[in-house]
Amino acid sequence: MTAPIFVDYTQEDASAAVFPCPPILTSRTAAWRGIGLEYHWQPAAETPELCTHVHGLGIFPQLPTPIWADRKLDGQLRRERVSSGMIVIAPAMRPQWSRWEAEGYFIGVGLEPIALAHAAYETVDPDRVELLPHFATPDPLVCQLALALKSELEANPTGSRLYAEAITNLLAVHLLQHYCVRKPTIAAYSGGLSQATLRQVIDYIQTHLDQNLGLAELATVAQMSAHYFSQLFKQSTGATPHQFVLRCRVERAKDLLLSGESIVEVARLTGFADQSHLNRHIKRTFGVTPKQLQPRSDKSSTRSEESPRR
Repeated sequence: MTAPIFVDYTQEDASAAVFPCPPILTSRTAAWRGIGLEYHWQPAAETPELCTHVHGLGIFPQLPTPIWADRKLDGQLRRERVSSGMIVIAPAMRPQWSRWEAEGYFIGVGLEPIALAHAAYETVDPDRVELLPHFATPDPLVCQLALALKSELEANPTGSRLYAEAITNLLAVHLLQHYCVRKPTIAAYSGGLSQATLRQVIDYIQTHLDQNLGLAELATVAQMSAHYFSQLFKQSTGATPHQFVLRCRVERAKDLLLSGESIVEVARLTGFADQSHLNRHIKRTFGVTPKQLQPRSDKSSTRSEESPRR
């Protein structure tokens, strides 16, 4: 029997070994850590038997009509009816194969095992975390998280690390609670960050606004896990880390624009991907474009006195 092929999704065009058509959208150019995303349209087709180094999630948030498919996960074969709102889970290094009978759109998410382990280490031994294979099953939350990542990529091709890592953390916690052998109780924290820790994190954010900040990076500043940090930060500020950083970027950008800084330079100094990314958030927040915030440089003469009579 032929051994499964190994697909390394860190390599460019890795999905060409699996699907007949290239992805419509990919996170390859984004600076995301622990997670990758591809958005596909594929005709009726069949994959080779394969395994990968990441936990693979096939996510079907918007199928107009159900699709019949044959699927083998870790040696178990099943015929299934895949409909909108369903997901499939193929754990890392477990053989998988599928054949589907109609065209359709889907989102493929690759979650690195280390991301699952990081979310688990507060409650269970990360080495004992085992994600189980799952055939098509409804999961609205995973579909919602995948669509959120897809929307982020469509709006910002370089992808916000902070946003992606927050989604990754939510996804990992959800998988731990519902799809693993050991289902830990994820603690809920209260009380917020100490004033000293909050000040330290905010100072770090303000100093590094020009960079693509990550959730794990901010959690390290606070000396706690990303999951713990996210909850306490929101309790302290009323905003998620992503929302807070975006607010800081927009406010800093406004100040720079009012001082006469060029739009290109403002985008660079405040961590926006480009001018259009800056424009979208300035317009959404203040109802005006960056150009409208800049001081007027109209050098045309104004009439300070009446025109001479003829």
